[in-house]
Amino acid sequence: MRNFNNEQKSNGTLVIVKNNDVNRAMRKLKKTMQQEKIIQEYRERQYFEKPSLKRKRAKATAEKRWKKKLAQQQEL
Repeated sequence: MRNFNNEQKSNGTLVIVKNNDVNRAMRKLKKTMQQEKIIQEYRERQYFEKPSLKRKRAKATAEKRWKKKLAQQQEL
């Protein structure tokens, strides 16, 4: 049996539930996971993607960022 005390070491993400407010803790967990890009990485690794398709997707996102940057500069 393991001893569950306050000195437990944790290597992963830890969210503490206060006052039995589980909904708030879940929101906090989802937010931290999104900031650490855990969900995005999970979705990318869920299925194998060919290297050529990875490059194509990366190029498309870079092009989208570039067009967005140009549009913002034209507004100014």
